Amino acid sequence: MNIDLDGQPAYAYTGGKPLDPALPGVVFVHGALHDHSVWILQSRYLAHHGHAVLALDLPAHGRSGGAPLGIEAAGRWVAAFVEASGLHRTALVGHSMGSLIALEAAAQLGARASALLMVGTAYPMKVSPKLLELCRRDVLAAIDLITALQHSTLAAKPSHPGPGFWNHGGNRVLARRTQRAYRTGNLFFDDFSACDAYAGLEAAAVRLKCPTTLVLGARDQMTPPQAVAPIVKALKPRVVTLPAGHNLMAEVPDGVLNAINEAVIAEPTA
Repeated sequence: MNIDLDGQPAYAYTGGKPLDPALPGVVFVHGALHDHSVWILQSRYLAHHGHAVLALDLPAHGRSGGAPLGIEAAGRWVAAFVEASGLHRTALVGHSMGSLIALEAAAQLGARASALLMVGTAYPMKVSPKLLELCRRDVLAAIDLITALQHSTLAAKPSHPGPGFWNHGGNRVLARRTQRAYRTGNLFFDDFSACDAYAGLEAAAVRLKCPTTLVLGARDQMTPPQAVAPIVKALKPRVVTLPAGHNLMAEVPDGVLNAINEAVIAEPTA
């Protein structure tokens, strides 16, 4: 699905089905240096089981144009995409940087947001100054480092989407491609700086009208489970912990899908 937002192309994958705004929606928001493809299993399943799906490419990522945005501005962008799509009510699912953006979008949408799922999240989502310095000096080395940190094992089983697919290699290629496609700056630095700078949890929490679920990786080295205490205090979420690292959608795709299903199951499917 391609639309125009603020004079720039904006893209969302609809899971292989035409978008039907009358169905309950599920909007997916990727993390730093990623695009819509990280949600391929979950988005396709839900699109073929009674939901209207939008797996977004954020500005400057994948097929969406424009410049990278801070967390609050990206939340407004996601809410504007939802408005433009015609969805009446939708769950918002975000990973890592995308979890903070999904929080901001859900707060912006108010009663139109049916559920919020924050996958691989933390608050504050501080980034090591050494990592930011490395990305300025040698961004490919920084991508290799975060790829190692994002995964809890060298080869997760049963993996995703099937035998022969290597999570480390896939993540590295996606991050490099996304970084290189943004030719007017350092997308790695912009994305991770946006995470580091975000301080809007409390302001968003008072505007949030929907229940929240946290989906956490027990072996996550980037956003460890103990780093969610302020989110738990502010949002009173349901917490699901899975045997994975930071890249939960790849290491435990079915577990993530089950958590999403449980969060949206109360919503009507027709």
